Amino acid sequence: MKRNIAENGLKLKVMLEPSEDGGYTAIVPSLPGCVSEGDSKEEALAKVREAIALYLEPVDDDLGLSPNAELLEITL
Repeated sequence: MKRNIAENGLKLKVMLEPSEDGGYTAIVPSLPGCVSEGDSKEEALAKVREAIALYLEPVDDDLGLSPNAELLEITL
């Protein structure tokens, strides 16, 4: 089942900075490695939204746990 970020109300801070070669780089500090670029601010933000969705999309391989492991959910 695909997670719908907009429906969940997930809010993340995005750093948007001009690139040396023109355009903009969008970085999500709370998601290591989640970075995107675009020729304009709008394009960089649209692309980083897609990158966030892909970053947060569950992958079957992610749950390669041992049989004795407990899967718990916590709230911060």
